[in-house]
Amino acid sequence: MPMSPLKSHYSTVVVGGGQAGLSASHYLSRAGIDHVVFEKKTAAHKWKDERWDAFCLVTPNYQCLLPDHPYDGPDPHGFMVKEEILAYLDRFKAKVKAPIFEHTDVRLVEPLASGFRVETSAGTVTADAVILATSLYADRFIPRAAERLPDHILQLHTADYRNPQSLPEGAVLVVGSGQSGCQIAEDLHMAGRKVHLATGNAPRCARFYRGRDVVDWLTDIGQYEITVEHDGMTRKKHDTNHYLTGRDGGRDIDLRKFALEGMALYGRFDTANGARMQFQPNLRRNLDEADRVYNGINALIDRHIETNAIKTPPPSVYEPLWEPAAEVTELDLDAAGITSIIWATGFTPDWSYAAVPIFDGTGYPVQRRGVTGVPGVYVLGLPWLWTWGSGRFLSVAKDAEHVVDHLISCLPQRLGETRRAANA
Repeated sequence: MPMSPLKSHYSTVVVGGGQAGLSASHYLSRAGIDHVVFEKKTAAHKWKDERWDAFCLVTPNYQCLLPDHPYDGPDPHGFMVKEEILAYLDRFKAKVKAPIFEHTDVRLVEPLASGFRVETSAGTVTADAVILATSLYADRFIPRAAERLPDHILQLHTADYRNPQSLPEGAVLVVGSGQSGCQIAEDLHMAGRKVHLATGNAPRCARFYRGRDVVDWLTDIGQYEITVEHDGMTRKKHDTNHYLTGRDGGRDIDLRKFALEGMALYGRFDTANGARMQFQPNLRRNLDEADRVYNGINALIDRHIETNAIKTPPPSVYEPLWEPAAEVTELDLDAAGITSIIWATGFTPDWSYAAVPIFDGTGYPVQRRGVTGVPGVYVLGLPWLWTWGSGRFLSVAKDAEHVVDHLISCLPQRLGETRRAANA
């Protein structure tokens, strides 16, 4: 809790105390802007409360660039594990000293004649500007078909999974092959559990290629500087991240290799009826498309190497290690000995508190690098808010600084409006 009690008015209210909200607070404090941060739980809690025990970064540590808090440990090309990430964030929080009200739920943000009214569980305040930094990962998403499954099968979302030992004995079905689903499937597989994995349309990426981490190559090429406004990039804000891992120094995740080792693979989850689950007949297509992206990224690196005459090991093309003999579209959970299901089906945003006209037909905020069409309303921390790294430690600082700079440029006018309204 902050040292002082809640005031009735702030120049800026920040909603959300994750890395985006704390980054905004850093720049607001640096500019001397009176502000408050409201956090429903605790600052940066998702890293502690919604990650499994073996969780680690999938991008190298040197890409951790929170404001005035770059990674300064001994392994810049390594991948911090959960406890190291938490320590990194704890040091950042200590530096920022954000005026934060934790365990404070923001229930409503609405415009006034001038400024905004912000209703919270700790009281109501007014503000000249608001920064919505609650991300797209507010609520766990589990398909309603899960309600039709029998009670004797344990169901968890990835946010609640911790380790293989915490699950009952028996086989495990993981639904979803994005980053979390694939890494948890690997975690279970490495522990000797029989794993069934329902795949989706997530792409994959090599960990190392031609002697370097692929992220290093992509950094040199400039992929992390491409903005969402480039041709064909607008759709990226809804794309699934590539799956790979930083575990044990980093490696590819190859679902075909897992299949050779005994993991059962299926197409996308369709529906459930009692203990029987149905899948779409698209496993082969899902695997082929993931490999197409994998080879496409490597080909991009090949062109960069050739153009710049860089001496490296020779190029290669991934060839499938395994092909599905047939599309299995139904699974009897009991017959397969499955006692647990982990839903790696992502999250949904919660913008229900935001009564401001900034959303498009899909419920996504309409903005340009965090600046919305409603003066005084900003968003931060979204994937592809501006670049690939916007929702991550890599670029959230740049976006937060841009938002705060814009806010500062408009704040004198908004303060004048507030004073005129108060004197009317």
